[in-house]
Amino acid sequence: MFERFGDLPLHVLVIHLAVVLLPVAALTGIVFALVPKWRWLLRWPALLLGLGTVVVAFVAKESGEAFVQAVPTLGKAVAVHEERGDLLFWFCLIFAVVAVAAFLLLGGTSPLASGKGTKATKSRPLELVTQAAVVVVGVLVIWQTVRTGDAGAKAVWDGQLPK
Repeated sequence: MFERFGDLPLHVLVIHLAVVLLPVAALTGIVFALVPKWRWLLRWPALLLGLGTVVVAFVAKESGEAFVQAVPTLGKAVAVHEERGDLLFWFCLIFAVVAVAAFLLLGGTSPLASGKGTKATKSRPLELVTQAAVVVVGVLVIWQTVRTGDAGAKAVWDGQLPK
């Protein structure tokens, strides 16, 4: 199921989505958490992107494992990349949980002049903890995405390009 898309290994395609979507989702979540004025605009995108990180990270992880099974000689070369990808999946899972919590717990103003639709924050301490969680886990997702991509790129391209 996770081996190929057409004639290409699925992993080669999915990683490009992961490299873009995961940092965008994390940044959207961070802005949503830290800028109350924009919460009305970012509430749904932050939630959907946060949930999307789990799907993309899972497909990238599974397709990578299928790729290594199809080409066993890659095993040692991509070992670090594989370990980092596994950890990235768990960070994305935690980020999705935090995104759902932020969606439910963080208040925000309405874009309407009447103020209709304004969502009150449950409590200030809860808001601060939720904001901190979104920022910390969002930064971890970005950091681990870069580390995972770097390890994969080194496994594939090290020694292939002229200096």
